[in-house]
Amino acid sequence: MSSVNIINKTAGWNLQHTYGKLPSGFFSYRQPIPVKDPKTVILNEDLCKELGLDFSDFPSQEIAQLFSGNKTPEGSQPLAQAYAGHQFGNLTILGDGRAILIGEQKSSNGSLVDIQLKGSGRTPYSRGGDGRATLKSMLREYLISESMHHLGIPTTRSLAVVESGESVYREKSQSGAILTRTAQSHIRVGTFEYARHFLSLEEQKELTNYTIERHYPILIAEENPALSLLKAVMERQVTLVVEWMRVGFIHGVMNTDNMSIAGETIDYGPCAFMNTYSLKTVFSSIDVNGRYAYGNQPYITHWNLSILAGALLPQIHTEQKQAIELAQEALNSFRGIYQEKWLAMMRGKLGLMETEASDKPIIEDLLALMQQFGADYTNTFAALQTGDFSGEAFFEASAFQEWYLHWMKQVTKNGRSLEEVQTSMAQYNPYFIPRNHLVEEALDNASLNNDYQLFKELNKILKTPYIPDPSKFHFQSPPPNGDTGYQTFCGT
Repeated sequence: MSSVNIINKTAGWNLQHTYGKLPSGFFSYRQPIPVKDPKTVILNEDLCKELGLDFSDFPSQEIAQLFSGNKTPEGSQPLAQAYAGHQFGNLTILGDGRAILIGEQKSSNGSLVDIQLKGSGRTPYSRGGDGRATLKSMLREYLISESMHHLGIPTTRSLAVVESGESVYREKSQSGAILTRTAQSHIRVGTFEYARHFLSLEEQKELTNYTIERHYPILIAEENPALSLLKAVMERQVTLVVEWMRVGFIHGVMNTDNMSIAGETIDYGPCAFMNTYSLKTVFSSIDVNGRYAYGNQPYITHWNLSILAGALLPQIHTEQKQAIELAQEALNSFRGIYQEKWLAMMRGKLGLMETEASDKPIIEDLLALMQQFGADYTNTFAALQTGDFSGEAFFEASAFQEWYLHWMKQVTKNGRSLEEVQTSMAQYNPYFIPRNHLVEEALDNASLNNDYQLFKELNKILKTPYIPDPSKFHFQSPPPNGDTGYQTFCGT
């Protein structure tokens, strides 16, 4: 069978192109730029099945040709999306500088899922960049995004990583790669910023209507669709950042172009997970002032939403003063919504299921003690859930033991057994997160030595983060010296 016949087999592709029906200012049609010698290093079989795709009859080289962009699925209409974004507070004109959307896969339930090639070459939005990505950074995105999915956190996902056979220069020469990323869509706050600054009001309204139809169809009949969209996006973003806080995830670069309108975690550049608990934790090498520190993530979410509100003002009301008042009223509800969702999440982590006013001091006292003693965030809650307090000096402190007795009294006072409490905590507290030192070791082994053993082990254990496994205890342990000096870097 010839390669042409093989690539023309559908494999289950059912690509739609609804984004391409927006005005032409929102995108540029552009084919991926072929690479020299593509080789598939990982294909997400589970995600393939969810998308209705089956490549079992495809030779490995044909799969590599497909997910490198050297060949595209039949019926694809590749394009790069235009958008802007506030990067560290400053507005910048951006766009898909190294990514191509090949289409939207229509699933069996009728929902659309973007299929995007990341690292697929220069586009009209590359701004001097090479349009490529390193193998290490694409493997990072694969590993962390899939971990986030299995932690139950809304996220883009990774379908495949293909090594390009070419070198990419990022301070030094590295192996290049292309990631196939899936998402509910790639519409960002920055997409609305771009429309507000560079396109007509009618085109702005087309984006709003398209976004509502695709992600918030319940709002179609709303009297003020732009204002309703702002409120709906706020709800999803609050839910998302609360989930980040639950597991100690630090995005690292919460620019408005990295804020998905669909409410998914997107762009895994200088991201990391917190080991030692501290609100000031920062790992990103470019975040020198701690703008996107762990504890600042709710405030930055609010700030980003204010930028979305500003972009929507002309659609919210024809009179600017009234538009500002309506938008401000919506934004003012953020704090209450966040506090409610955060408290509910922390009650879940601590098994405080009766919702009493005395819960908040218990939560805050524990977090203060954890910060004071430098306790491991994940393992502290895992210990409370299991009752196994070995291995952490923090648990020997009299201050913790006093808190623990108070907590025990609170969670069991209405006749609940400790076992019931701990069972209720299970869905909130993972045992396994992507520990930074293991992630780096796995990525270095794979990208430098073609050794994928640790990467595969990590990927497997992170698929079941809420199931304890004593034989995998080393995956649960933080590094001996903490994260002293640890930094993450932007892949561009």
